[in-house]
This record gives sequence, C-alpha cells and structure tokens, in this order.
Amino acid sequence: MSAIGTVGAVGAIGVIGCAAVGGGVGAAGRYAVDEWVTGRWRRDFPLGIVVVNVTGSLVLGLLVGVLVSDRAGSAVYALVGTGVLGGYTTFSTASLDAVRLARSGRIGSALGYAVGTLLATVAAAMLGMWIGGA
Repeated sequence: MSAIGTVGAVGAIGVIGCAAVGGGVGAAGRYAVDEWVTGRWRRDFPLGIVVVNVTGSLVLGLLVGVLVSDRAGSAVYALVGTGVLGGYTTFSTASLDAVRLARSGRIGSALGYAVGTLLATVAAAMLGMWIGGA
C-alpha cells in the first residue's frame, strides 16, 4: 500500500511527516518492550526482539485488514503502519541476533531463531489480516 500515491503531491509532505513521527514512537516502543522482556527472561536468547516482531506483524496485519479497502486511510497507514510499526519492528536486529547466536557456536539456536521468527511473524500477519477482515 503506497501512502503517498493516494494523497497527491501537496499531502505527501504531511504523510511523510506522519511516518517520521510514528517511526520515533515505534522505535521507543521497541526499546521499551525489548528491555522489559529481556529483564524478565534473563537468558542469552533475543526473546524481546521475537516478541516485538511478532506483535508488530500481528498489528500491521490487522491494520492492513481494516484499511485494505479504505483509500482515505493513507495518512493512518503512514503514521501507524510505516511509521510506528516500521519503527517498532526490526528485521535487521533479528538478522544480527541470528548471526550473533551462530558466531557464539549456537548454530541450532541461530537457525531455530531465524526460521522460527520468520514463521511466527508471517503467521501473526496472516492472523491480523484475518481478524481485520482482509
């Protein structure tokens, strides 16, 4: 869903601003959730990032499900989808965590983490879209 394509040139700056503000909010949320989970998990495994990515995928799927036929939802999608959830979820950190697990000799954990994260996030997005009516 392209947020800019449906708002015209004049509204594009506002949509970009929504995405930027949302990104900051999402990144702060990711940090808070990751720290909260990590503080309680106390194991050498990146469960906080798994929780972030699965919940973010679920909410993004729900948002897309709700907005799929709503072309007026461009600013909402830019703020929440691209911004908040784009800042909240993190494919790059998940990839780095998998590499760190592998480099520490935990090849099985690295593969399980990488494959498990992919499967869980795709399933969560599908569930969110289904709940949202898409």
